[in-house]
Amino acid sequence: MGLVSNKIAVVTGAASGIGQASAIKLAQEGANVALIDLQDTSETKRLIEKEGASALCFETDVSDPEQMQKSFSATAKEWGRIDIVLANAGMNGTVAPIEDMEPHKWDKTIETNLRSTFLSVKYAIPHMKEQGGSIIITSSVNGNRTFSNMGMTAYSSSKAGQMAFGKMAALELAGYKIRVNIMCPGYVETNIFDRTYTEGVEKIELPVKVEMDESADTLLNQPAKAEKAADLVVFLASEKSSHISGSEIYLDGAQSLM
Repeated sequence: MGLVSNKIAVVTGAASGIGQASAIKLAQEGANVALIDLQDTSETKRLIEKEGASALCFETDVSDPEQMQKSFSATAKEWGRIDIVLANAGMNGTVAPIEDMEPHKWDKTIETNLRSTFLSVKYAIPHMKEQGGSIIITSSVNGNRTFSNMGMTAYSSSKAGQMAFGKMAALELAGYKIRVNIMCPGYVETNIFDRTYTEGVEKIELPVKVEMDESADTLLNQPAKAEKAADLVVFLASEKSSHISGSEIYLDGAQSLM
């Protein structure tokens, strides 16, 4: 028996990176998984079915309420309920000085990261209230512990918002036995930089520049594989973490403490 056998999971941003790795790991541990992404999730579906689990694919704009509601409702209609949600979809967006940041570019990052988290939780609740479950939000150290990545104000603000939202949701939904936790990765090897748009950040300088010693522990120097995040997702989705809710869990090998 797997850690999440016979559970129904929904993963946003499931086409690649943490979302794909987590969807596959959840399937390996016994869950059927609904895959939500604007990108093609057919490869994720193939890998899940290879594990003997079932998958549904939804081409969905995660910032669009109507599309999100339809995807969650279709999942519940197909499988009867939802037990696990990984609100993972996100982007770095535009990296630029505040003065140069165009408002519509700011809005795009907030909508993709923070609004989508709200929509994921909102439309999951009706299908989780009866039996409870686990919601995991993919935030970042760049919103609660690290603020030295110049030009990433929109991204960091969205990630800080996810942290606050997750804690509020944990308290609000506790009565339904729905747990909410926030995963805060550092640098993970994904394709998120494909949607990073840098504009004029060379104009920003930190008051103090800190260089990491190349001889430092490899735990600090190495980026995480997406599978490391997937391991944490499965733990938070399972009964192994049944008394954990409203918590932020850092996944960065202590890098953000430097």
